[in-house]
Amino acid sequence: MKTAVIYARYSSDRQTEQSIEGQLRDCNEYAERHDIIILDTYIDRAMTGTNDKRNEFQRMLKDSNKRAWDYVLVYKTDRFGRNKYELAMNKHTLKVNGIRLIPVKENIPEGPEGIILESLLEGFEHTNGHNNIIKSF
Repeated sequence: MKTAVIYARYSSDRQTEQSIEGQLRDCNEYAERHDIIILDTYIDRAMTGTNDKRNEFQRMLKDSNKRAWDYVLVYKTDRFGRNKYELAMNKHTLKVNGIRLIPVKENIPEGPEGIILESLLEGFEHTNGHNNIIKSF
């Protein structure tokens, strides 16, 4: 049976503690549907995703070096991070450790088409965040 950890995060500006509960519920439901055992949960509360200087996120990356699990489940890719450079580097760290990032609400297939779809989604999330800033002016 495959194993995973869950990483959940909410930012202080638009979300609440309740969003963590929803993220955890969706990740746990995904794990149950796919026969994945959850070994640990990492949660950053009221932390921005624009950089990876988040305590639990860094602990999760460090723990990934142990190669004790197969997947990191996140609600959506933007919960893992919003900085495209850091996102790529941190996903690479997981990949080197034999761990796959799975955004449970974004049905991203494995293979070349998945890479393209993931890039589009990341670009959309990045642009969408800036549009919200622009709209506020």
